[in-house]
Amino acid sequence: MNNNETQGGLHKSVINWYPGHMAKTRRLISEKYNLIDVVYELIDARMPYSSKIKDVYDLIRNKPKIVIMTKKDLCDLKVTQKWIKYYENLGSKVILVNLNNDEDYKKIIDETYKIMDSVQEKREEKGMKEKDIKALVIGIPNVGKSTLINKLANKHVTDVGNIPGVTKEVKWLKTPYNISLLDTPGILWPKINNENIAYNLASLSSIKEEVLPLDDVAVYILRMLKEYYPDILKERYKLNNIDDIELAYEIIGKNMGAIKNGEVDYDRVSKKIINDLKLEYVKGITFDR
Repeated sequence: MNNNETQGGLHKSVINWYPGHMAKTRRLISEKYNLIDVVYELIDARMPYSSKIKDVYDLIRNKPKIVIMTKKDLCDLKVTQKWIKYYENLGSKVILVNLNNDEDYKKIIDETYKIMDSVQEKREEKGMKEKDIKALVIGIPNVGKSTLINKLANKHVTDVGNIPGVTKEVKWLKTPYNISLLDTPGILWPKINNENIAYNLASLSSIKEEVLPLDDVAVYILRMLKEYYPDILKERYKLNNIDDIELAYEIIGKNMGAIKNGEVDYDRVSKKIINDLKLEYVKGITFDR
């Protein structure tokens, strides 16, 4: 599953995690390429670099694209805004959204109409009816694709979950806005050989928990909090520092009742740290710098 070597207390990992449905999704997207008018590329605002599909342009080529940065309510806005400017400077249209805010969805619809203006005008001149806009929704696992689709469709049409791999099929879904959405499973690239990207994806539940050691992911989260968000470390875990990881686990274990007969239940503590991010108890963080 992955090749590990220890480095600095964590495992240096090269992850080869590429389930069959991801390869199938890429093939199906290629087959439907000519039908697509616009691409909605979803990126997690808490990891604007790590959550970007690295070879996305091999899939979408020259199609008009909107970068939809999700989870605005969970990110560190100051840091994420720098990434928005970075992508805008590269020529991308970026829309930062809170998936629970209905107003944010209007920005996506308005921008889609703007992209399609010239196409629709030409059709009108020829006496043709408006084109049903076909939008590809693409992104890594657990970035909010299903939530976005359900909102745009104004009903529950696809399952939502905070674990990767909920969507398994490629399918077209109608919306009331003259936009049809091509829902796709979350996809990654075949090999993740950047350690920070691997741990960011694991920390924010975009790859399955078993891909990297649970304790390593939890320790990575604590170290990121120590470096960038010491206030969260103190408020959430009653820690001033984590120079001694074993002591840090003892303090967290004691506070959550995960010590029995003087022994820390390390798995429980690790799962709590990871679940705090997964269940959105820890907010205001952006791990990509």
